[in-house]
Amino acid sequence: MNSFYTEQELAGLGLKSFGSNVFISRKCSLYGVEHISLGDNVRIDDFCILSGRITLGSYIHISAYCALYGSQGITLSDFCGLSPRCTLLSASDDFSGEYMVGPMVPVSLSHVTGGRITLEKFVQIGTGCTLMPGITVQEGAVTGAMSLIHKTLAPWSIYAGIPATKIRERKKNILALAQSVPSPARKSSPH
Repeated sequence: MNSFYTEQELAGLGLKSFGSNVFISRKCSLYGVEHISLGDNVRIDDFCILSGRITLGSYIHISAYCALYGSQGITLSDFCGLSPRCTLLSASDDFSGEYMVGPMVPVSLSHVTGGRITLEKFVQIGTGCTLMPGITVQEGAVTGAMSLIHKTLAPWSIYAGIPATKIRERKKNILALAQSVPSPARKSSPH
């Protein structure tokens, strides 16, 4: 048995849509699959959690132990990657003490806020990073390991730290390299 779902098994998961050459580990947990769309050439490794409204472009790699909590929406554009143990939180409880916290208390007693997380093309997030609700990581930006991303990051920049701060500009050689990558064959309807 292969450690990734077969194409036939992927079709049976109930995903909103998925492209070709998609590899999802059998050890990955998927919640709200009817809201999850995957492009072509996507790989999701062991022990990941994907929950909520998630859209992944093409040429995406999500490494082991990543968690994407997409109640407010998460989008990863083409050529993005998440290194191991990244957490993307599109919503957050209010920890001020004025409200109850957690999914098991009545909604009327809690206060959850959030916003869509967007990773534009060519973004790479380093291992162990946390992305907070409502941020955009602009095209070509990357983060070093263990960074906290709580605000929008500028394009083609390298960030690191808690909170993530800009270290320097990033080279754009990958734009030319991407021209040699085959364009995915788009399908007119989901599986």
